[in-house]
Amino acid sequence: MAHTDSDLFPTLKAPLSGRRRSGRIRHWNERAIEALLLFCALTSIVTTIGIVVVLAAETWRFFSAVSIVEFFTDTRWTPLFTPQHFGVLPLVTGTLVVTVGAAAICLPLGLGSAIFLSEYAPASLRDVLKPLLELLAGIPTVVYGFFALSLVTPFLQNFVPGLQVFNALSASLVMGIMILPMVASLSEDAMTAVPRPLREAAYGLGATKFEVSTRVVVPAAFSGIAASFVLAISRALGETMIVALAAGARPSLTLNPLEAVQTMTAYIAQVSVGETPQGSLEYKTIFAVAAALFAMTLAMNILNQWLLARFREVYE
Repeated sequence: MAHTDSDLFPTLKAPLSGRRRSGRIRHWNERAIEALLLFCALTSIVTTIGIVVVLAAETWRFFSAVSIVEFFTDTRWTPLFTPQHFGVLPLVTGTLVVTVGAAAICLPLGLGSAIFLSEYAPASLRDVLKPLLELLAGIPTVVYGFFALSLVTPFLQNFVPGLQVFNALSASLVMGIMILPMVASLSEDAMTAVPRPLREAAYGLGATKFEVSTRVVVPAAFSGIAASFVLAISRALGETMIVALAAGARPSLTLNPLEAVQTMTAYIAQVSVGETPQGSLEYKTIFAVAAALFAMTLAMNILNQWLLARFREVYE
């Protein structure tokens, strides 16, 4: 009588079936993980679409009652008072004054910190300084706001006579400190990724460490450094608590950082938590301002993507 392999070796069938079962379980686990990741990606996309749809719908209702020309050309913003004016330029100007001031603080200091951490600091010191620097990003922004109002402004008043309690200067200084870790960390990562042979070739030609840092490493990592600049500026554009507490709530068309200003985010926060009736024209102004702010940050993100594509260096 003929015998099969499974009859002669009865233990052969069990391991094979066990491997098949294990393969099916692994397959379904992979499919479940893939479905979960797809759900996360679709959730972010749907959320973004929902935000855009809500902003577009409410902004359209606002502009059906207010001229878009007046919105972008009028130099007065008094939607909550009589007579009403709906010119967003004072809010845009206040936002830009604070953002430019913060950029003037964080960009050079952040880049200098990144160069030191990447090219000068020994590994043991870098492992200590970088986490300490990044701790600044974990401090709540409301703490930064009270710090600007209660400490920075009184300090500046000792050197700037007539400085108002609420002013754009102190808000800019503190916001620059807040976003400095973003510039320093991302720029340092970009410079660390530059291949070592580029540095060694420059040293072989007689370049100093400073020349290697500024003429070799920084240009080679320019795309990453530029991306960190754009992201930091975008972060400053959308900051709320610091400007709401330290910059003031008086929309004025001025470029003087010593005066009180109101930013776009501060106005949105003021109306959102105030007593303005929902559905009123005054309440719809927050959607129009938010749409303008969304357009500004979108432009910054497009610029970021262009810089990455234009100046990205690929090393084998």
